[in-house]
Amino acid sequence: MTVNVGTIDRILRAALGVTLLVLAFASGLPFFDGAVTKYGAAAIGVVMLVVAATRICPIYAMFGLKTCRA
Repeated sequence: MTVNVGTIDRILRAALGVTLLVLAFASGLPFFDGAVTKYGAAAIGVVMLVVAATRICPIYAMFGLKTCRA
């Protein structure tokens, strides 16, 4: 697969991933007490971090989108 995630998109995805993981496991907010919301937010956070690290988004690839210059 080719790189299709740009720098700004990558930074935003990494920030969102870290935020979701912190909210899910360290925030203590009542919304994240349920298993579905806690582990759902954690799963989405991990996916965001993986996409930010690899710079490859399968959804972008399906639709032919690119946010990078190269």
